[in-house]
Amino acid sequence: MTYELYGYGGVGIFVEIMTDNKNRAASDIRIATNKRGGTIATPGSVAFNFDRKGVIQVPRGDIQEDDLFLLISEAGAEDFEASDDLYIITTPPDLLFQVKEKIEEGGMKCTEAGLEMIPKTYVECDEEKTKENLALIEWLEALEDVDAVYHNMKLPE
Repeated sequence: MTYELYGYGGVGIFVEIMTDNKNRAASDIRIATNKRGGTIATPGSVAFNFDRKGVIQVPRGDIQEDDLFLLISEAGAEDFEASDDLYIITTPPDLLFQVKEKIEEGGMKCTEAGLEMIPKTYVECDEEKTKENLALIEWLEALEDVDAVYHNMKLPE
C-alpha cells in the first residue's frame, strides 16, 4: 500500500507500507498526522511528483571514476553522481539488476541496490518547517508497517 501526505510548506511525502492489517496501517498514518501535523492527500496528488528509479551505491575505494562511468553507461544507467565516499548510480527500474550485475562482473562491490522514488522537483522550507517535516518523517519511519518514506523537501547542506 502507499499513502500520500502533504507536510508543512507543501512538501510531498510518499509512504510505502507492507502490512497484513490495512486498518492498523491506516490508523497509524492518521495518528502520525494528528500528532506531527501534515494532511493525508488524495491518491495521485503527490505520486506524480516522483519517478521510480533504480539506485545503486558503490564505495569509491580504488575504482577509477572513468572506468565505472564507461561500464555503467554501456549497461544502460541514466545518471551517475560522485560523493566523498560513494558513487550513486541511477537506472531505469527494469535495468537495475542488469547494471548491478555489470558492476559486480567488473570486480566492484555494490553496497546498496534497490528501487526508490526520486522527486522531480524539490520544495524549499524555512528552518522551522524543515524541523516539523523531519519530525513527521521520523515518526512515519518508526511505524511498524512502514517500508519506506520519500519526500521532496530540499534539505540544508
